[in-house]
Amino acid sequence: MEQPDATRVWRPDWPCAVRHVLAQQRRGGGDPTLRLAALGERGQHWRASRTPEGPVTLAIESRDPAGEVRASAWGPGADWALDQLPDLLGAADDWLGFEARHPVVAEAWRRYPHVRLGRTARPFEALVPTIIEQKVTGKEAFAGFRALVLKYGEPAPGPGAAVGLHLQPTAEVVANIPSWAWLGLHIDPARSRALVTVARHAEALERIVRGSTSSDLRSSSKLDRAVRSVPGLGVWTSAEIRARALGDPDAVSFGDYHVAKDVGWALSGREFDDRELSDVLEPWRPHRGRVPLLLGEAGIRRPRRGHRASLRGHFPHV
Repeated sequence: MEQPDATRVWRPDWPCAVRHVLAQQRRGGGDPTLRLAALGERGQHWRASRTPEGPVTLAIESRDPAGEVRASAWGPGADWALDQLPDLLGAADDWLGFEARHPVVAEAWRRYPHVRLGRTARPFEALVPTIIEQKVTGKEAFAGFRALVLKYGEPAPGPGAAVGLHLQPTAEVVANIPSWAWLGLHIDPARSRALVTVARHAEALERIVRGSTSSDLRSSSKLDRAVRSVPGLGVWTSAEIRARALGDPDAVSFGDYHVAKDVGWALSGREFDDRELSDVLEPWRPHRGRVPLLLGEAGIRRPRRGHRASLRGHFPHV
């Protein structure tokens, strides 16, 4: 294998579940920007990204959940990616001030005390697949994102290409994809217009995130306003971006097909709508997003009824 441009050994001060935290960034099992080792097996996890310094391929390995993390990087963005590695794996996620408040949440937290939110600090890379996920099933969304990356992106640096890793297309490329080409990717005009718009303002979005932290409410608020100023983008899209790019613990995906129903069933025995979800989560502010996170970790979800294939992975309207 080609020698890396840079390496890093990092020892987290908590049992870091590397695969699990990286999976927060994955867009389906066929995501061409992220390759995870099989669950329960040792191996390297591969990620391709565009950093402020340029493209990078990142290989991450942790043989012991309580031990050190070894990472290698190839490409112009190698040093930046390795500097940002702890945040990517949840080191910036601060649970100070969080209170369980409910016995079900308390039990989930007791069982999963080391859950962390990772942060990529790359809002445009989070926006592209999130916009594609609007108004369609998970299967359609993941296929559309994969098609976009494979057609308009490029092979990842170093050995990334050999493992099938690709970079997302640049903002400039996305902004110049013609309308008819989006239809060939099975991405409708409403979503393609939003993608082109955010691509034209990608640098402004990056400036908001640059130098911020997971607990930086001002940056999160600015990013929220910037995302929601784009026609067709709303609270769900903003929350998904802030959770992934900033690791925002207060981001809640209102409008999601499952979140309100699952949280309501877990906490009260009945499904909630978004208004009820907002009311019940308010006491947890600024940690509202941790409640559905913990319940999801514990596998506490309402019983699924009907034909699962029509419900699984169905994304919201905004």
